[in-house]
Amino acid sequence: MIEISHLVKKFGALLAVNDISFSVAPGEVLGFLGPNGAGKSTTMKIVTGFLKPSAGRVTIFGCDIEQDTIAAQRQMGYLPEGAPCYEEMTPRSFLNFVAAARHLKGAYANERFQQVVDTMSLQAVLDQRIETLSKGFKRRVGLAQAIIHDPKILILDEPTDGLDPNQKHQVREMIRGLAKDKIVIISTHILEEVTAVCSRAMIIAEGKVVADCRPDELEQRSKYHGALTLDFDESVTAGDFLGAFAGLAQVALVESITENNQLTLFPRYKDQSILLDVSHMVRDRQLPVVSINQEKGKLDEVFRAVTQELNS
Repeated sequence: MIEISHLVKKFGALLAVNDISFSVAPGEVLGFLGPNGAGKSTTMKIVTGFLKPSAGRVTIFGCDIEQDTIAAQRQMGYLPEGAPCYEEMTPRSFLNFVAAARHLKGAYANERFQQVVDTMSLQAVLDQRIETLSKGFKRRVGLAQAIIHDPKILILDEPTDGLDPNQKHQVREMIRGLAKDKIVIISTHILEEVTAVCSRAMIIAEGKVVADCRPDELEQRSKYHGALTLDFDESVTAGDFLGAFAGLAQVALVESITENNQLTLFPRYKDQSILLDVSHMVRDRQLPVVSINQEKGKLDEVFRAVTQELNS
């Protein structure tokens, strides 16, 4: 597994990573979240051996990243932020170069090359110069080089940045498939990525870990967890019914979302379900409600709350 113990990184007077400790085991997909400047990419670069820590220790399946860097890096695939590639090369020549650098040979090298080309749908651009490719194709080439040697650990910094919805879906399916017997760490600012593919979510702010739990547990911290959102027929104004729902004993608060013609109803007590009472009211009074949705919770609201606590 990956073991990170009391990791610290300073850049002069700037403390970028402040005593971070955690471990990740095979089968986990860890979503690594944080605002800009939180220390996400710095931590990734230390874990992969591209930066030396000011203090602390990182071991990769027992290999110390500082003392036995090459042995540790052999077990990793890494997609850095921006997916840097040799732009004068073609995807074919670049992937063959990476395969050779990873000591892949003969039939196995050819097999892995074809697998990553098929997985990332690169056949149409294999012989174009990388500098001529779109941002999405460059990202796919970067992902291909990260997995060509079938690593035990995959570390991805913003893996779906620049991809269209179909490509995002394809990459997420690939990550789910890889995660069955590998460690996958995804650094991202796209919160939907966490709920889509991650089994664990970690949020850092100002170089510190401020949350570490399953994505659904993170959603449960949201004030919207268990709330109901009611969509009203466009022939009426949702706000006109605010008072009616506010009068329910089980409802603590009603918010009107004018732009969507919706009302959001918050239960008076945590983990209390108000769905049955509200449904009965809508039915009995024949209110013009088109749909009722129970909220799981909003990650963006939790994210803002836990990252701003340090400044309060």
